[in-house]
Amino acid sequence: MENIPGVKWVMRHPRLSAWVFLAVGMVALLLYEARNVGLETSQWIALIVATVLVAGACIWIISWEDQDDPEDIAEVSAAAEGEAAQEAESSA
Repeated sequence: MENIPGVKWVMRHPRLSAWVFLAVGMVALLLYEARNVGLETSQWIALIVATVLVAGACIWIISWEDQDDPEDIAEVSAAAEGEAAQEAESSA
């Protein structure tokens, strides 16, 4: 399956491809829902650009989770447990 050109690109660029797919879906919904509103061309362009940027921001925020290293998470949780134990001892 990785030999298909589109799939290979998606595997190499997961965030960019997610942005493209999400933006296409969001713009399709925008076009469907606002088709009878009577917007001018410049307004359509502004809405589509804003929608694509919002899709990019969504993927960027979601990707924050990818950057967490499991070792860092273990260190942070161990430090939090140590602080909680110290607080329990000091208040007892």
